[in-house]
Amino acid sequence: MQQRPADPDAAARRTLARHRLVAHLLLALMAALTAAGHIWRFPPVLLAAATAGLVGGLADWFAVTALFRHPLGLPIPHTAIIPAQQARIGAALGRFIAGHVFTEAELAAALERLDVSAIVAGFLADAEARRPAAEALAAMLPRLLGAIEDGRARRLVSRLVPRLVGGQGGGRIVGRALRQLVEGGRHQEVFGFFLDQLKTLLASREAALQQAIEERVREQGGRLVGWAVGASVAKRVVAQINTELERMEPDGSELREAFDEWMRREIARIEEEPARAAEIGAALRRVVAHETVRAWLWDIWSRVRLALEQDAARPNGRSVAVVDATLANLGQVLREDERAAARLRDAVRALTSRLMPAGRGEIARFVEGVVGGWDTATLTERLELRVGKDLQYIRMNGTIVGALAGAAVALLAGLGAH
Repeated sequence: MQQRPADPDAAARRTLARHRLVAHLLLALMAALTAAGHIWRFPPVLLAAATAGLVGGLADWFAVTALFRHPLGLPIPHTAIIPAQQARIGAALGRFIAGHVFTEAELAAALERLDVSAIVAGFLADAEARRPAAEALAAMLPRLLGAIEDGRARRLVSRLVPRLVGGQGGGRIVGRALRQLVEGGRHQEVFGFFLDQLKTLLASREAALQQAIEERVREQGGRLVGWAVGASVAKRVVAQINTELERMEPDGSELREAFDEWMRREIARIEEEPARAAEIGAALRRVVAHETVRAWLWDIWSRVRLALEQDAARPNGRSVAVVDATLANLGQVLREDERAAARLRDAVRALTSRLMPAGRGEIARFVEGVVGGWDTATLTERLELRVGKDLQYIRMNGTIVGALAGAAVALLAGLGAH
C-alpha cells in the first residue's frame, strides 16, 4: 500500500484550528452572557460589556471571513474578496516584487553576499559535478558546428576573415607570432625542416636535374661543348648545391645566423612600421581571399568538423576530456587569481544590470501568471494558512476591546445620570 506524502501545512492547519476555536469560544461566551443578562437582569455594566463584546466579535468575524469566502455562504456584496480579486492580487504582487524586491541595488547586494566567483570555482573544482556540465557542453558541439557550417555562416566568414586579417592588425598578429617563434628558437626548426625537404627533393630529382643542366649547357654552348663538359658541369652544379645545403645544416652556421638576423629585422619592421604591417596584412588578405585557399580551408574544416562530431558523441571521447579539463582549469584560475574572480563578478553584475529593465517586466508577468493560474480554493487556503492565525487574534481582540468599550460607556453613562 502506497504511503501518502506528508502534508507540509499540517502544523499550520492545527495552529489555525486552535486559534479559530479560541475566537469562537470567546464569541460564544459573549453571546451567552448577553442572553443570560437579559434573562436574569445582570447589572447594566456587565450586560453592556457582553453586548458590545458580542457585536465587536461578530463584526470582526464578518470582516475576517469576508476576506476569504462569503459569510454563511451568502453572496453579500464585497465579500470573498481574495477569490474575486485573484487576478488583481497577482498583478499587484508581481509589480511589488519586480519594483521593490528585484531592484538593481538589492540584486547587487545579493550578488556581493553570494560571491559568484567562489560558487563557480567550487562547482568547477568538484569533478562529479563538473563532469555532467562538460558532457552537456561537448554534446552541444555538433549543433554549434552545424550552425557554423551553414551556408550563410560560410559566406559571412568568407567576407569577414579577409577584412579582419587584411589590415595593420593582421600584420601585427603575424609579427607577434613570428616573434614567439624566434624567442623560442622554433624558427630554426622550421628552417631546418625546409632544408630537409629541399634535400630530399633534390636527392629524388637529382638525375632529372642533371639532365636539365646538360640540356641547358648544350643550348648555350653547342652540341660539342655539351657532349664534352655538359655532364661534368651538371654534376658540379648539383654537388655545389648539396654542399651549400650542408653548410646551412649546423645550428651555428653563418647562413642560419643570417636567417635569424633577417627574421628579427623583419619582425621589428612589422612592429614599428605601420606601412610594413599593412603590406603583410594586404598579402594575408589576398591569400585568404583566394578561391583555392578558401576551398582548401573549408575542406580541412569539414574533416576537422566530422572528427569533432564523432568524438563529441562518445561519452569518453577526447572532446569531453578537453572541455572537462578546461572547466577545471577555469575553476583553478578563479581560486588563485583574484583579478579573474573580480572580472567574473563584474561581468555578472554588468549582465544583471543590463538585463534588469526587461527582467523586471518578465518577473512581474511571471508572478501574475503563477498567482492567476492557481486554483481559487488553493490560493485562498494557502493565504489563510499563512495569515489566519493573526486574523484570529484580530477577532479575539475585537471581542475583548468591544466588551471593555461597552463597559466603559455604561460606566460613563451611569456617572452622568448621577
